[in-house]
Amino acid sequence: MAFSTPDSDQRAFRESSLGPRTVVICILSIGLMALDKQNDHMQTARSVLATIAYPIRVLIDAPSSFGLWLSEGVSTRGTLLSENREFNERILVQDARLQRMAALQAENARLRALLDSTAKVGDRVLVAEIMSVDMNPFRHKIVVNKGSSDDVYVGQALIDAQGVIGQVTHEQLYSAEALLITDVDHALPVELLRNQLRTIAVGTGDLEKLSLPFLPRNADVIEGDLLVTSGLGGTFPPGYPVGVIKEVTGESGQPFLSISATPAAALNRIREVLLIWPDPTGTVAIAGEAEAEVEELEAERDSAANTAEPADPLATPDADADADTEDPAADGAGAPEIEASEAPDAEAQD
Repeated sequence: MAFSTPDSDQRAFRESSLGPRTVVICILSIGLMALDKQNDHMQTARSVLATIAYPIRVLIDAPSSFGLWLSEGVSTRGTLLSENREFNERILVQDARLQRMAALQAENARLRALLDSTAKVGDRVLVAEIMSVDMNPFRHKIVVNKGSSDDVYVGQALIDAQGVIGQVTHEQLYSAEALLITDVDHALPVELLRNQLRTIAVGTGDLEKLSLPFLPRNADVIEGDLLVTSGLGGTFPPGYPVGVIKEVTGESGQPFLSISATPAAALNRIREVLLIWPDPTGTVAIAGEAEAEVEELEAERDSAANTAEPADPLATPDADADADTEDPAADGAGAPEIEASEAPDAEAQD
């Protein structure tokens, strides 16, 4: 009976060889660790092995890294979009306020000369987006996404970052229809910023052209003059840019000039507009402050005049009294001399 076979002998040899091999590997590992700890001889080998293992590590971490990157990317994009939208609204509001700088500088120069004071400007505004544009080529109308629920009213002025756009003609609960300043049915009171010459700007049906048909031939108008709202119509607050004079012509025999202007706002490219309220928190309050300052200055001048006037009546009677006291003395002194001079003559004649 055979107690062993070739297969069993090889298996026994393989199983018995695992012990010495493990011991050799352990001894070798301990030696390498001790050698590396003392002299850092394994630094190069460690770097090479780390470089070789890096792609494997990347592949292992790829699913979790991709998921983390995707979540951060989506959240970051949403945050950036919201911040971008907020910044665009801020820029639009600030540009709308800054566009009145030229008008305010001229106004402040006049106020300093008259009242030695300055006025502050602040209007209530609301950002609105354009929902649709009238497809009729002969009508310039837009629809915005703000309505009576946002206190929008008929006749309210619309502007953008460059200038005046138009005014609300119909308001609904959540939307409103506005007429652009270039529509043939729209007229806007304006003035030239350079010399405060007032006139009317009329729409021509062209998004890039306004007409000023009511200026006489002797009007002081030149190309490049800035048109701003005069505030006389009651719809648009004063000082907002309307357009720039583009061409000034006049035919002989015609009483009025032919003047065209380019709108300040890009009416064919607008996407967002500003609805403005000239309420007491805005220009009305400014007018009230200016009137209060004027009344205060007038009161100060009146009080100063009243304190100075009583001294004059008192001084006048004194002067009259002095004149009266001097005149009788002079008359009395003169009369005797005349009588004395005439008396001898009378006796001589006798």
